[in-house]
Amino acid sequence: MKEKNIHWFPGHMKKALNNVEKKMSMIDVVIEILDARAPLSSMNPFLEEKIQHKPRLFLLSKSDLADPSENEKWIAHFTHDNQKAIIGNLNDKEIIEDIKKILPELAIKKREKEERRGMKPQAIKTMIIGIPNVGKSTLINKIVSRQSAGVQNKPGFTKSDQWIRLDNDLVLLDTPGILPMNYENKENAAKLALIGSIRDDILPYDVLAEDLLNILKEHYSDSLKERFDIENITTPTEVIEAIAKRRGLLSSGKLDLEKAEKLLLQEFKDGLLGQITLERI
Repeated sequence: MKEKNIHWFPGHMKKALNNVEKKMSMIDVVIEILDARAPLSSMNPFLEEKIQHKPRLFLLSKSDLADPSENEKWIAHFTHDNQKAIIGNLNDKEIIEDIKKILPELAIKKREKEERRGMKPQAIKTMIIGIPNVGKSTLINKIVSRQSAGVQNKPGFTKSDQWIRLDNDLVLLDTPGILPMNYENKENAAKLALIGSIRDDILPYDVLAEDLLNILKEHYSDSLKERFDIENITTPTEVIEAIAKRRGLLSSGKLDLEKAEKLLLQEFKDGLLGQITLERI
């Protein structure tokens, strides 16, 4: 199958990208939220260009849905130089304490500069970035303990940026989720559709289901047996047919393969297939 660019770039994302670039000079530390199930695919190369050499905290969200053995490898991968990484479920209270503890460590050069100039310590200005649906609004709400940013499980919900002062030591800038203008191959787009960061109708359901089944076959061969009582992962079509039979998915007396594909994709998103990471280092 010939690969082609997958286009997905609503107008408000282009405006948000420009705003990020304009405000970057004001930022001391960048918090970038990634989905632990697909850390590399959930990075935005356009944002990477704008961040330049800013100190950065990578926060891998949705760790409860990802493979624990892979989580530790990704933390090690992202931790070096003036970068640190943590992983967790954004609904856990501990994640906020971890962030507040790490930010001053990343802002050490800012503090040293202030001291040299005889200045009192200024608030650390932090920008929170990430593609849609990785958990930015959830994190903001947890940090400020109120509904400062709307939360909706739909890609691209937060449409405008906003400054949020927590205390005298920390100011946060929340930004809308921004995706690249296009993806150079369908594999990256497929992973983002699988984790819910772009609409899953960007690619055909059979393509998404096949990509997921290939990953399951290579790394999580027991997942289909445990969930659907399918002994062996054979061809994607045979697996989808088996799922349709197990769940009684029929249309006009025939197996409804599209319903089976949608069911498989949804149960992956819901974590019902187990803790699965879609990409390896």
